[in-house]
Amino acid sequence: MELTGRAVVGTVREAGPLEGARTPAYRLRIDFGPEIGERWSSAQITALYAAEDLIGRQVVGLVDLEPKRIAGFVSEVLVLGLPSPDGVVLLAPERSVADGAEVF
Repeated sequence: MELTGRAVVGTVREAGPLEGARTPAYRLRIDFGPEIGERWSSAQITALYAAEDLIGRQVVGLVDLEPKRIAGFVSEVLVLGLPSPDGVVLLAPERSVADGAEVF
């Protein structure tokens, strides 16, 4: 699968279960800084992360993608992660950076 979009760092401001999803997922409101603003994402990361632990955490997401409807929810960003035997491991900066920082 080829994905086009910019990989950008943002901070999770809100996280909760995505009701009605076939596979357990969270709905995330992520702040990507003043240029991009806040965007919503659906993320299947429930195996390794509790919703309350995600708030304030920086993540890497692909922005500038076509929105996708998932269980009646519009996901505007693809949060990036890596597969592990235990679930998806989020990609995140090692140290805090400005929201909106572009990955290169």
